[in-house]
Amino acid sequence: MLPRADLLQGAEYRETLARVLDLGEQALKTWQVVWSDFLSPPEIAEVQARLRNLTELQVGAWGGYPQAERQRLALARSEVGLDVRDPKSDPEGIPLAAIQIQGNFLFDPATHRDFLGALLASGIAREKVGDILLLGDSGAQAIVVPEMVDYLTLNLTQVRTVPVKVSRIPLSQLNIQPPRVKSITSIEASLRLDAVASAGFGISRSKMVEEIQRGEVRVNWKPITQASYTVGPQDWIAIRGRGRLQIEEVAETKKGRFRVQMRRYL
Repeated sequence: MLPRADLLQGAEYRETLARVLDLGEQALKTWQVVWSDFLSPPEIAEVQARLRNLTELQVGAWGGYPQAERQRLALARSEVGLDVRDPKSDPEGIPLAAIQIQGNFLFDPATHRDFLGALLASGIAREKVGDILLLGDSGAQAIVVPEMVDYLTLNLTQVRTVPVKVSRIPLSQLNIQPPRVKSITSIEASLRLDAVASAGFGISRSKMVEEIQRGEVRVNWKPITQASYTVGPQDWIAIRGRGRLQIEEVAETKKGRFRVQMRRYL
């Protein structure tokens, strides 16, 4: 049995973690790979952080493409092979399906929120839906759990005022746009959030302090309101309306300062 009480103590996403622990115990008992529904980035981060030291359980995440934000988890005993990406060649892979939501949105453009709203209004739960990819005037694509495809084909018929047709497509046909990335190197006296984020996003430090204090800045998807918060390698920093960046590497210079290598997603 998993140390459930210890793992749940102080958890921000307690209900999500509890459901994942139920799946983990199922995987341990049955020696089968089990899958969660889609989780958000902060939920994934907390689950992986709390389960990473469990030697008896392995956890993988996949959302259909490398940059996917919403992902499903696969859980299995450590002795069981786990390939999260290829359920066709490996039955232990995470099951995902892609759908095309096709319509003429030239005169009534739809946003991500519109497509998500239409999906939920059709009667399915949020956790059954992964990422949504906009296709401009022609509609959108969405990643969902496979068992929802037939239901959506029948029941999702309109987005805003536009009639739509839903069809299943191969994951290989997802319209994935390669991320625009900018590499940034900065020398900083400390690893304070305001200093590193100011350099990474190219705005003044005083402006960054204001953004942090307003709750606009997240580190690893958690809101941080202290400018003095310390960041480090592999941390993600996101600002509402400005995108996100990842700290790739930190090295101390001979003068005791920090060379921070970052990758900003534009």
